[in-house]
Amino acid sequence: MWKRNLLFALVAAAGLLALAGSLAPTRPPLPRDGAPLAAQQDVAFRTTLTRLNQAFREAWQQAGIKPAPRADELTVIRRLSLALEGTIPSLEELRQFEERPAQDRLNWWLAGIFADVRHHDYLAERLARAYVGTKGGPFVLYRRRRFVSWLADELAANRPYDQLVRRLIASNGLWTSTPAVNFLTVTIVPDNEQGVNERELAARVARAFLAKRIDCAECHDHPFDRWKQADFEGLAAFFGQAENSLRGIQDDPKAVFEVEEPETKSRRRVEPRVPYRAELVPAEGTLRERLAGWVTHPQNKEFSRAIVNRVWNLMFGRPLVEPVDDVRLDQQVLPAMDILAEDFAQHGFNLRRLILLIAASEVFQLDSRSDPADPAHQITPEHEALWAVFPITRLRPEQVVGAISQASRLETISSQSHILVKLKRLADQQGFLQRYGDAGEEELEPHGGTIPQRLLMMNGEIVRDNTRENLLANAATQIAVLASKPQRAVETAFLCVLTRRPTPEEFEHFSARLRQGDGNMAARMEDLYWALFNCSEFSWNH
Repeated sequence: MWKRNLLFALVAAAGLLALAGSLAPTRPPLPRDGAPLAAQQDVAFRTTLTRLNQAFREAWQQAGIKPAPRADELTVIRRLSLALEGTIPSLEELRQFEERPAQDRLNWWLAGIFADVRHHDYLAERLARAYVGTKGGPFVLYRRRRFVSWLADELAANRPYDQLVRRLIASNGLWTSTPAVNFLTVTIVPDNEQGVNERELAARVARAFLAKRIDCAECHDHPFDRWKQADFEGLAAFFGQAENSLRGIQDDPKAVFEVEEPETKSRRRVEPRVPYRAELVPAEGTLRERLAGWVTHPQNKEFSRAIVNRVWNLMFGRPLVEPVDDVRLDQQVLPAMDILAEDFAQHGFNLRRLILLIAASEVFQLDSRSDPADPAHQITPEHEALWAVFPITRLRPEQVVGAISQASRLETISSQSHILVKLKRLADQQGFLQRYGDAGEEELEPHGGTIPQRLLMMNGEIVRDNTRENLLANAATQIAVLASKPQRAVETAFLCVLTRRPTPEEFEHFSARLRQGDGNMAARMEDLYWALFNCSEFSWNH
């Protein structure tokens, strides 16, 4: 019996030592490939970055405003992780980050993101919502999960964005073997002989790839914009030959697109036409190939502008132009949009390069607060309008639950995690989104918090399950057991949940609270975690 007890004690001790390793920077570094960051050494990249920074500086100077100071590096990497992975950094990652040379840290962090499956999956879901929405689509003929998985693979391969969009618009085949055609089959109405919905596809192409709400002219000329009903119908006509068959989506060269007149019920033929820059339409190819060539043409700046605005929105929580899918042709925009759009078109429509430029910009690395060293410095609406301060925005639901899951573990939750860890995170996410609410296709629109959402954070089972005493699963309990003193426990909890160290006042207050009580440190750490999860700072990007 004593041998069995001794074996149990040794196993338990080994487990505690493994957990203790998470509190100290002794684990081997996570694999991070620096190759994607080679673009930053390119002269053209540095030139564009200089132009981008100078454009904002000139605007601030003309307005006579002083920008916010630069944010600390932990704040910046929290922004990057939330924007590009939908979660916050783990304690394990933070320890490794701070071991790096100061001049290399941000590049190392971005390289890790670009090599991480979490980034590909997260960005694929964000883009898929713009491309195919969140609905299930027609049974059998549509595979959303297959589509998102394919999209993630394309992003992992850093597929040029114009090639990716051309595949979405012009691909033929089955929705299983050619996942890109799910962009088309999602619009199919069962038992409808017409196959794909040309009107829905025209609206989706205009909004997702060109940031144009041309569908407002579907039934009549737009009352406040230049779009005419003929513009919308002409765009829809490019899909008039796309049909569903036993071989999947194929083009019938003999098919024509017709619309029904509401008053006479008669049908009239509509010829394909684009709403602007018709000279960019290729002369050869199927109708959908010609449309795809026009949409992605390097001289069609609306294509590059649209993705710049969408990626900017993902990274800042607010687009350069609102709403994100409606940038008018004649709209005056900040120079930053055209500087980035021009670079994007000139350098192979490289999404990673675009993300790198934004992440390396001065404006992305500004603080969200005024300068504490200058009591007279105040943040005004003009600061926010000219991006002289990082905008404080509410986290989207998937970011909130992603942050809860990661903060509740000391090690990184990734594709390499144990299957039980990944299953728990998936279950937490599904249950949380069902109760918290999912904005669906409109997730990039600003949304205010609700009372049920606050109650879910305060009393919901997701927060309760991820904070209550559990040595094997929850970081709060592990910190309580392994931290050498209350100050160390407070610092570790703040790093796990808020990606920062506590202020001196917070150190003093929470350390004193941890020293109080009946000696049950785990219960008090549970209370500290609950308080941090429910503070406003946790649910906002800043």
